[in-house]
Amino acid sequence: MRSRDRAGVLLALAVPALIVGWMVAPGVFARHDPLAVDPAATYRPPGAEHWFGTDGLGRDLFARVVHGTSASVPAALLAVAVALLAGGLLGLVAGYFGGLTGDLVGRLVDVLLSVPSFLLAMSLITTFGFGTVNVALAVGLVSIGSVARLTRAEVLRIAARPYVTAARVSGRGHLAVLLLHVLPNATRPVAALAALEFAAAVLGISALSFLGFGAAPPSPEWGALVAAGRGSVSTEWWLGIAPGAVIAVVVIAVNALAAYLQPEEAGT
Repeated sequence: MRSRDRAGVLLALAVPALIVGWMVAPGVFARHDPLAVDPAATYRPPGAEHWFGTDGLGRDLFARVVHGTSASVPAALLAVAVALLAGGLLGLVAGYFGGLTGDLVGRLVDVLLSVPSFLLAMSLITTFGFGTVNVALAVGLVSIGSVARLTRAEVLRIAARPYVTAARVSGRGHLAVLLLHVLPNATRPVAALAALEFAAAVLGISALSFLGFGAAPPSPEWGALVAAGRGSVSTEWWLGIAPGAVIAVVVIAVNALAAYLQPEEAGT
């Protein structure tokens, strides 16, 4: 790896590492209480005392963004887990066994992909109810189709390799072939896929939270913080720009990691 590429990867890794720190120990990074109201400090622009400025109640926006990580990031991880477990299992079965099973899974995936994902997520939330966990489940469920399709393609590629054919001919059972030959060789593509899905989940959950489907106020959540500043862009611009910039940086960094994790033969 060239030094320039290595520096890019390290920079991309630094962002998720910082976000994990915010999620695990938000009090270490933000000294202000995210819910503390200070009428004397309303609508203060970013500065040394308040890095991201304050809102209409005098609450420190940086503290709210940092503490909001504890809601937004775990929700994105839950969505990725749902998508990978369900979609990965469907893609694995369809790609390895093929035949009627593969056709049935393929038709199911086509149905899931035929419906706009955001519209489907909103429909699911209407059924489940509002809240961060329900938003995460909805985003994860609508991602099953894309994960299943990509997993199936990867499993088909690996299953056609000579060593997999040799394992089958030697009499090894399907479970042994999957565990010993198919899954280990799909680790890196699956990791890249998980990173891409995480970035998409952050965007999806933030968008749904922006529309009011997430946590109820005054709990800080990234999408809700952006929504709170949408009417003050021309005056208190930092209210929406600061949390929006954090979302953008996280998504860009995770996508950069996903590009690095992709196998060379699959493209960059």
